[in-house]
Amino acid sequence: MGAPDRRFLTGSRPARPVGAAPVMRVRSASAPAPGRLENEDVVFRFGPLVGVLDGATVPDGFDTGCVHGPAWFVRHLAARIGLAVAARPAATLMSCLAAAILAVRADHGDDCDLDHPGTPSTTVCLLREGGEQVDYLVLCDSPLVLDAGGEVSVVADDRLDTAMADLRRLAAALPGDDPSARFRRAVTAQRERMNRTHGYWVAATDPDAAYHALTGTLPLRGPGALRRAALLSDGASCAVDQFGLFDWAGLLDVTAAEGPAGLIDRVRAAERDHPERLRRFKRSDDASVVFCEFGPS
Repeated sequence: MGAPDRRFLTGSRPARPVGAAPVMRVRSASAPAPGRLENEDVVFRFGPLVGVLDGATVPDGFDTGCVHGPAWFVRHLAARIGLAVAARPAATLMSCLAAAILAVRADHGDDCDLDHPGTPSTTVCLLREGGEQVDYLVLCDSPLVLDAGGEVSVVADDRLDTAMADLRRLAAALPGDDPSARFRRAVTAQRERMNRTHGYWVAATDPDAAYHALTGTLPLRGPGALRRAALLSDGASCAVDQFGLFDWAGLLDVTAAEGPAGLIDRVRAAERDHPERLRRFKRSDDASVVFCEFGPS
């Protein structure tokens, strides 16, 4: 047997630049939609890993083939992601998410039809601090807002929006249907496009979906260093892309000043004051925010 790889021995670490590594400070908030008792979002932190999951709400009258609901699914997937990252800290976030999806398949048990097109699913937004850098992963419509190198950018997976826009155009072109019939047809068509090459990708029961996520790495030192990041469910990102309360830089500033709960409060006020701007089939949505700031200890 050859000599052990000393990179993995206790107390052996790769060389780092002189000086303390930047510290990640985390604040978070998550709230169910007004009038709902159950939150189908989840926010979490497991050591250097933070995340937001936004479970897909099941419309009334639709089956899922599963004895569990979206809230169960997001809680189990969050826990399994944390375990996967802890078990293999050097693995990519893609492979950790794939392992977590496989583990939740087993959690379902034999009473669930995991091939059902309506099986529970969720978006995924992850950020992992690694001392000198951060890794991120975005799958489906839970965006990540980044303040790095003096510029604010957004990592957004718009494949679901593109698929839904196509479906709305098709539904509008068909005459003679009432709105409820068009809605049912759109939901059915959306389910058929889930985790398909020409559709959109989301965490459900197919681990291959993890490898279609948007990923990247940013430094925590130097001119391009990451200073702030916000992980959002679409119930919170709608402050910008739906209600236009401020731009993405403004969202970071508001969250820094008022906290994640303050951002959610602003969304709730906008939902009450501007119902005409709602684009979802729900009057409001679960809203979740994880806000990270990086700096000296």
